[in-house]
Amino acid sequence: MDNSSDLAFSPPVPVPTLGAVDLGALWRQLVAEAACCGDPIMGRLLRSSIHAHPNFTAALAGLIGRKLADLTVPAEALAEMAALVHADAPDIVAAAASDLVAIRERDPACPDLVTPFLYFKGFQALQIYRIAHHLWQDGRRHLAQHLQSRCSEIFGLDIHPAAQIGRRVLIDHGTGIVIGETVVLEDDVSMLQGVTLGGTGKNVGDRHPKIRRGVLLGAGATVLGNIEIGEGAKVGAGSIVLEAVLPYTTVVGNPARLVGTKHSRMPAFTMDQTLPPLDYII
Repeated sequence: MDNSSDLAFSPPVPVPTLGAVDLGALWRQLVAEAACCGDPIMGRLLRSSIHAHPNFTAALAGLIGRKLADLTVPAEALAEMAALVHADAPDIVAAAASDLVAIRERDPACPDLVTPFLYFKGFQALQIYRIAHHLWQDGRRHLAQHLQSRCSEIFGLDIHPAAQIGRRVLIDHGTGIVIGETVVLEDDVSMLQGVTLGGTGKNVGDRHPKIRRGVLLGAGATVLGNIEIGEGAKVGAGSIVLEAVLPYTTVVGNPARLVGTKHSRMPAFTMDQTLPPLDYII
């Protein structure tokens, strides 16, 4: 029985759209933050990862090369490949900058910008995906799948290069994330570790979830099949979602069910993982 019309609802509270990030200002802040670290052991890493580069774009390419390198494909070749992709598709760099700022704004464990840039595997894996996605669309699928494989080996995140992922995405902690081939992940989504966006069987074609803007996916949440998680929805930790979720609602459980009343804010921005009052359960 569909009782969705019974849910009390107030219009969504507008959330200002984050404009384009000033790459020059972002880079100057990263350089300044890196200069504040006086640890002699970390000096070499900071010099090679930030101070040795002229700008954010070059540093990002260098980071990708350093992280993905192995005995068969050296860091220099991967960094050069990333730099060529960035030159061909500057929107990738703009998306990376937006992701970095979003992490700083939403993650209470993030004290600055240099920390997620250098150490947060959710951010780094997402930027590797962006390169792989461009290569996939360009027909260089073996190279795209190599990047996917290396990212999975190194970080424990598996993002298919054909997935479509927007900007200002926060992957917090990152361990155990799986994002399938036909997933659509819109702007301003936040997720925690262990989230699976998968299919339901051996069917081919469009078979993975569509996650709309402002959604928060709690730790260990599993969303299966070509279903839509509506704008501003919240999926509780450990939930298994097999049916569409209405915008601005909260679902929890196995199988997931609606709890509480409709809300009017985007939980991806607040990272509010608490449940609404449980006096109204469908």
